[in-house]
Amino acid sequence: MEEEEEEKRQQEEDEERKELAALLQETAAIPPMYFRNWYGKKLQALSRRIKLLHPLADDLLELDQPTHPHLQPLLSALHHANLFLRSASASSASHASKIFLALDRDHFLKRHQQVLSHLVDSLAALSFDQLRISHEVREQVDLVHSQLKRALHQNSDTLSEDLHHHLLSIYNNPYQSNLDPQILHALANQLHLVTISDLKQESLAMHDMVVSTGGNDPDETIEKMSMLLKKIKDFVQTQNPVIDTVSTPKFLFPDANMNSPVSIPIPIPIPDEFRCPISLELMQDPVIVSTGQTYERICIEKWLASGHDTCPITQQRLAHRSLTTNYVLRSLITQWCEANGLDPPKRPSPPASLSSPRADLDALLVKLSSSDPEDQHSAAGEIRLLAKRNAANRLAIAQTGAVPLLKDLLFSSDLRTQEHAVTALLNLSICEENKTGIMASGCVPGVVHVLKTGNMEARENAAATLFSLSIVDEYKVTIGATGAIPALVSLLSEGTHRGKKDAATALFNLCIYQGNKGKAVRAGVVPLVMGLVTDPVGSMIDEAMAILAILASHPEGKMAIGTAEAVPVLVDTVRSGSSRNRENAAAVLVHLCNGEEGERFLGWADECGLLGPIRELAVNGTDRGKRKAVILLEKMSRFLVQKQEESSQETGAGRLGLGFGRGTGLVQELVEQLSQAHEDI
Repeated sequence: MEEEEEEKRQQEEDEERKELAALLQETAAIPPMYFRNWYGKKLQALSRRIKLLHPLADDLLELDQPTHPHLQPLLSALHHANLFLRSASASSASHASKIFLALDRDHFLKRHQQVLSHLVDSLAALSFDQLRISHEVREQVDLVHSQLKRALHQNSDTLSEDLHHHLLSIYNNPYQSNLDPQILHALANQLHLVTISDLKQESLAMHDMVVSTGGNDPDETIEKMSMLLKKIKDFVQTQNPVIDTVSTPKFLFPDANMNSPVSIPIPIPIPDEFRCPISLELMQDPVIVSTGQTYERICIEKWLASGHDTCPITQQRLAHRSLTTNYVLRSLITQWCEANGLDPPKRPSPPASLSSPRADLDALLVKLSSSDPEDQHSAAGEIRLLAKRNAANRLAIAQTGAVPLLKDLLFSSDLRTQEHAVTALLNLSICEENKTGIMASGCVPGVVHVLKTGNMEARENAAATLFSLSIVDEYKVTIGATGAIPALVSLLSEGTHRGKKDAATALFNLCIYQGNKGKAVRAGVVPLVMGLVTDPVGSMIDEAMAILAILASHPEGKMAIGTAEAVPVLVDTVRSGSSRNRENAAAVLVHLCNGEEGERFLGWADECGLLGPIRELAVNGTDRGKRKAVILLEKMSRFLVQKQEESSQETGAGRLGLGFGRGTGLVQELVEQLSQAHEDI
């Protein structure tokens, strides 16, 4: 019953993760062109920020970990946001009347506010430590949260309260005359009804509303809107008899006498989060200082060069002067520019010596080799991010000679610098060509040092680095000789869920080499692995069973597994585990039942009811599982025959009674099943 509930819970968690990914995918599938209405910029901003949460779903799916209890509010918030955006896009497609949307302003802003509030609260409820997502994704979620929070508190609207009041006044009094020209002028500009094309499009939108309602207009809504449009149209044509017929929206800025209108392009407001707090201009090269605030690089460099050692916004003293490029914000600014038809801001041209990618890398290497800890920290962080992006970067970084410098930083006294260095090496090691260079540079002792002494994220990434390098068989020997295995066992014992996973996969890979198995056993891995197998949550049973199966072939491993009284657990796994775990459990039992103590373990397994599960495995298991099951059946058959013979000699055949009859029947049945199993294999 408990197993069924656990399986059901895991299925529900998988569905939640998939639902999160699907919701984000749905939102991304709404084309920006559908947000053509008067609130298009707000809708585009909301859609863009939701899309930036996609890496969160990717991390959760990839880690395959238990769902955080506070993930459900986020799912609910995304549902509401998705419905809101789809409703807005449908509105745009059917009755995108600018006047109608302006009249509906309060209702729209209220819904928009509710969606923002729901998203802000649900993101604030997330616990990054429990989610165990990557540092980069955590930063991106933080940025999205801060943007949504700022949008919630500002919730500015391009239509002022006064203009909205005037709009309602004209709408509710359609027959009033002698309207103030300045009010009409402001409304025309704010509603973007300033060209023949604008006015025609608005007229068609109202016509579509008439068609969609079947001509019914009991509240005279459409009629009053039409009369309002006529007043604006008459005013616009009066002010400019030869009005421009192109569709590009323009402002009308008349002189004091309202007789000389001038057309200029509509300025697009820049989101506050994209402005440098110092210059208030759109940032081209945003960088993060030690307090977490972001500034334009040139502006903050001038601030620091003038002798300041504090953050301009918080006035906190800066822990260091290193600047880290805010790649996430820079990407957001680029997306915003593209969505608004603007050229993305160009970063300031670097000096001639830094005009090529190779020169940029060389500059980072200079900082890596600097005696200034701040330079080392920032350079290692940038190389970490660059190495994560693509294979070309990984090759280029390794070819410029970064690996030996990163190796030195593995022994840095700054834990964050350590983390950057080991993670950069992990990212570089993904490229097969780089593995040789990393090993030749002697990085493994440094990686093991981080595995022992670093912060938890650094230790996790160190374990992942060892796993990546140990894919090459000859490196398994080298890594095992550096003291990596006891350190991995320690991480398996005290790490986070992700840390334990990284340690387990690295240990499994290293123990493929026979010489490393004894080291793992002597480091105490077997009791830890048995604990993972019997853990009610069962989140790491696959890794644990794989390690047991590979250690059981070693004499010390076999002895340790036997001492851990593993037989009942192994029999239970053969009975009810997954296909892979059943075959691994059978493989461990095969090793235990060999040798001098084989009979003891066979007897124990028989008492635990192994026969039924092993028969079923011999028929329905994987190919490897069937082979292991057949071997166990053969051993069990011989064991039962021997028991019968011994019993016969001691008590006499005539006194065996039911016991002998049961034994004979079992042996005969096993022989027949063995023959059938051999035929199937």
